Formats: sequence, C-alpha cells, structure tokens
Amino acid sequence: MDYKQLNLKEDSPTVELALAMFEIELERCKLEGVKVIKVLHGYGSHGKGGDICRNLRTLCFKLKKEKKIKDFLLGNEWDLANQKCFNIVTNLKNYHDDNDLGANNPGITFVVL
Repeated sequence: MDYKQLNLKEDSPTVELALAMFEIELERCKLEGVKVIKVLHGYGSHGKGGDICRNLRTLCFKLKKEKKIKDFLLGNEWDLANQKCFNIVTNLKNYHDDNDLGANNPGITFVVL
C-alpha cells in the first residue's frame, strides 16, 4: 500500500503523545514503502485538535527542512486543482478511496515520504 491513514484524534491524546505516535508511524511507513500518510488531527473545534494540528505542522516543516520527509500538504491543498497535489496523486494507486480529496478539510495533513 502506498497510502496510509493515521488517526491522531482518536482517544484525545496529549500533543506530546500524538507527535510521538506520528513519529513512530512515520518510521514504520518509510520501512513499508508508503508514499503518503494522511494524518487526521482535527483543527480545534473540539478538544486538543488545534494544538496537535499546529505542532504537527511545525514538526513537518522541520522534518522537510531536514529532508526526513519530501513534503507535506494541508487539508485545503489536497485537491486535484492544486498542482503539487495532482503530481503526488498521479503516483498513488489507492487515493481514489479518499473522501477528503477536494473537501478542503483543515483537520488533516498529508505527509509525503
């Protein structure tokens, strides 16, 4: 599978636990050859989603700068009208199952490995 989903909203973890879960899954996905991780984190309308969202995106920026990930896209960028998204999606086999494609969802981030 070249596309995986990670739910960081489930069980309302702390920011620290959510980021640790992400980093563990990131390493696992690299070993499995996954190309994109869809991270569900929420955006702050309920609970800790906003804190997890901000901290995850800060971490992704750092990981991209360190070349540990290729890129990341915000939920509103996950649209075929976005050239970066289009280029990523054309190399994925099972993205068709993603109901967030084109949905402008601020509660998700896509991490490109």
